[in-house]
Amino acid sequence: MIRIKTREEIELMRESALIVSKTLGLLAKEVKPGVSTLYLDKLAEEFIRDNGAIPGFLGLYDFPNTLCMSPNAQVVHGIPNDKPLEDGDIISIDCGALKNGFYGDHAYTFEVGEVAEETKKLLQTTKESLYVGIREFKAGNRVGDVGYAIQKYCEERGYGIVRELVGHGLGKEMHEGPEMPNYGKRGRGKKFVEGLVVAIEPMVNLGTHKINQLNDGWTILTQDNKPSAHFEHDVAIVNGKPELLSTFKYIYDALGIESNEEDEFRQQL
Repeated sequence: MIRIKTREEIELMRESALIVSKTLGLLAKEVKPGVSTLYLDKLAEEFIRDNGAIPGFLGLYDFPNTLCMSPNAQVVHGIPNDKPLEDGDIISIDCGALKNGFYGDHAYTFEVGEVAEETKKLLQTTKESLYVGIREFKAGNRVGDVGYAIQKYCEERGYGIVRELVGHGLGKEMHEGPEMPNYGKRGRGKKFVEGLVVAIEPMVNLGTHKINQLNDGWTILTQDNKPSAHFEHDVAIVNGKPELLSTFKYIYDALGIESNEEDEFRQQL
């Protein structure tokens, strides 16, 4: 079901989204060779609870942890474990938080040590495609406009767009309508209106778009075992335009990165 939010509800959702943003910023300082994903998971749960929120993923559909941790060829929904990260890995960290009755949910793919140049380009293109898609999330446009923009941007550069997993509406439920595929045709699907809030999340593979699922019932990985990247933001339509509720600022502060990529999606409410 699609649930439109008031300005007041959007501000409550911003609080939830920013807890996730700050959690990812905390983790950015800790992602390094030798660190286990289970250690990062425990840090995240403690931080979220200390900030008056509840981990959004823990127990959701019986998921066993606070974070979805998906290294290298894992696309999404990887389960944290004791295996140390290695130099040259990448790791997608997807995090959710529930506060004031609303969810925040976003993700970032981190480099671990020195990463291969072709993998760096995959991460950069995936992140760029996120903003390409967000630009199309405005009143009067449709779901297919966002998906088409992301798909075109990535496929023109030789990457595979995952079909089976999509972004989604966000609010009092982690997954609300509409579904937000990262592929599609312009002018198709639900029309966007004022007050709609969604999570847009390109999942892009270095090789084939095809995926498999592990026997754990959760972990999704690329069929050709090549790396996959995943970036996600929470976005509301405010004054007809896309307004970011989440931010990568805390990650960039931790990593010493300067960026103005989010500036065009910040409005005065």
